[in-house]
Amino acid sequence: MSAEDQYRMPAEWSPHAATWIAWPHNPEDWPNKFQPIPWVYCEIVRHLSQVEDVHILVNDESDQRRALNMLRRQGGNAARLHFHCWRTDRVWLRDSGPIFVKNPEGEVALTNWKFNAWAKYDNWRNDDLIPKHVAKLYGMKSFEPTVPLSDGKTKRLVLEGGSIDTNGEGVLLTTEECLLSDVQQRNPGVSREQLECAFAEYLGIEKVIWLNRGCAGDDTHGHVDDISRFVGVNTILTAVEPNTKDENHLPLAENLERLHAARNLKGRPFNIKTLPMPAPVMFEGQRLPASYANFYIANDLVLAPTFNDPNDRIALNTLAECFPERAVTGIHCTDFIWGLGALHCMTQQEPS
Repeated sequence: MSAEDQYRMPAEWSPHAATWIAWPHNPEDWPNKFQPIPWVYCEIVRHLSQVEDVHILVNDESDQRRALNMLRRQGGNAARLHFHCWRTDRVWLRDSGPIFVKNPEGEVALTNWKFNAWAKYDNWRNDDLIPKHVAKLYGMKSFEPTVPLSDGKTKRLVLEGGSIDTNGEGVLLTTEECLLSDVQQRNPGVSREQLECAFAEYLGIEKVIWLNRGCAGDDTHGHVDDISRFVGVNTILTAVEPNTKDENHLPLAENLERLHAARNLKGRPFNIKTLPMPAPVMFEGQRLPASYANFYIANDLVLAPTFNDPNDRIALNTLAECFPERAVTGIHCTDFIWGLGALHCMTQQEPS
């Protein structure tokens, strides 16, 4: 991408043309709990299809018929549903789908980062093709982010959408645990400076705020969309855990300190608001990455995960204060989070 293109990743609250999701099909993503998951999807799509188009990836026409039947029974707006028979390995389009960008003339393009299933699973090749499918569908300009190597070659960069969040005006949030630590294995040998240059070139980012670690139970090694999110150009909502015995207490407290110390492009502090964490959600002895920060901002709507927890009300009220012009709707995610992702993880916005 050349500098004169001036493409930039819009904020999530900017107007959407659509939301992209993939229909759940792999019971192994929710072992022993898969049965309710398609119905959770139906509830999510029911709300989204009232405010914007929803593109749904399915493996084949049989899956499409089954999904459409369920969605109609649940009250989804079928006129706004668009199915695509593109095979997927998993359903987390926040990470495998395209990251859309837009230039000052209003032209939308997409960035096609490499997806390697969080350097955890061998089956990721179907998911890695999704941005190419979208670009072909739309005839849309597509950029494939790379960095130069010392031997003169280039390396395609790995990046998941859940690892970044932006205010739409050149500032980006991410974590060192996810993109820089030795355990993450996304881009070995790629430096902080190279990543920041790539964010500038492909996403229009002028400043990166590096937090440290993500939340407990996050198998992606520190995705920022479970801990800290922009809710306005100069406002950041970040999760905190006051219980000093909880393993989330220290990392979230350190992130809060970093956010208070951060400055915007004008050298001024951000407005920092806090979001509680639910009590630990456990299943089969495993702590799950339950977090209210994994909300999704759609047109006139915010979908927020809930966990049958007293803090559900505080989280919903906090989000309502942040988005007074949008309806804030809770989606029960106690079963859903066993897939190690929630509402933001499953969605990818397409700007209008």
